[in-house]
Amino acid sequence: MNFSVRFIVAVFIAALGGDLVCGQLGGGLNRPADKPAPRTGRNSQIAHEQLLEKAKEGGIDVYFLGDSITRRWGATDYPEFLANWRTNFFGWNAANFGWGADNIENILWRVENGELDGVNPKIIVVLAGINNVGTVPGGDVKVENITRGLKALVSACQQKAPNAIIILTAIFPRNDNMAVIPTINRINDNLVKMADEKKVRYLNVNDKLADKDGKLFEGMSKDKLHPTLKGYQVWADGLKPIFTEILGPPAKTDHAPLPTGDPSARLPRSN
Repeated sequence: MNFSVRFIVAVFIAALGGDLVCGQLGGGLNRPADKPAPRTGRNSQIAHEQLLEKAKEGGIDVYFLGDSITRRWGATDYPEFLANWRTNFFGWNAANFGWGADNIENILWRVENGELDGVNPKIIVVLAGINNVGTVPGGDVKVENITRGLKALVSACQQKAPNAIIILTAIFPRNDNMAVIPTINRINDNLVKMADEKKVRYLNVNDKLADKDGKLFEGMSKDKLHPTLKGYQVWADGLKPIFTEILGPPAKTDHAPLPTGDPSARLPRSN
């Protein structure tokens, strides 16, 4: 399949929403990552409406924000991942605001269009940018674009929830093209500089997910991109000490809204 055909197919699937496609091309089609951009597919619009309703329900102390890597962990259409989410985070009032195939600019649009309004979480966990990286290595322009986007996203979160501590998670390695690992590493190096370790914390669990060359350890991913249960547990193990430090141990009850899922999903998905 030549590039033009792959491009058309990928754009069509992405328009449907969900996480059927996750950054398989050159990363955000070279759009400015710091300029909010909505997803126009009807499924993504419905998901946005669902997330707006979730935000209005309140009771959220830990707010997860990201793309499909975040979404699948707390989604009704991935029941095994959702069970792991509940095992790790029940009692901390955690809610998931990830959406599949989002680039940074799409997540930024969602934040600026109501999904964080009035929520006032104590912690915001951000993992974004892998779809902007895509499968094509990039030079300074790509690294700087993605870094600017993540700065804009952190800034938007701070404006909407000024009292929240943001946990900025390093972009995970993707192994569907190992040539992008240096790009990911350069972006993560920039994220370190964004953290003051007070209002913005930096969390990098990549040495638990992959070796020094970025090759994912056995069992961390089935598709070389999205985590398995084992991979999600690595992330959880990095987050929970920070949650305990900020919030104390988890309570015996939980007041977060009920989880949502992909509106287009008919049956639970395989992990």
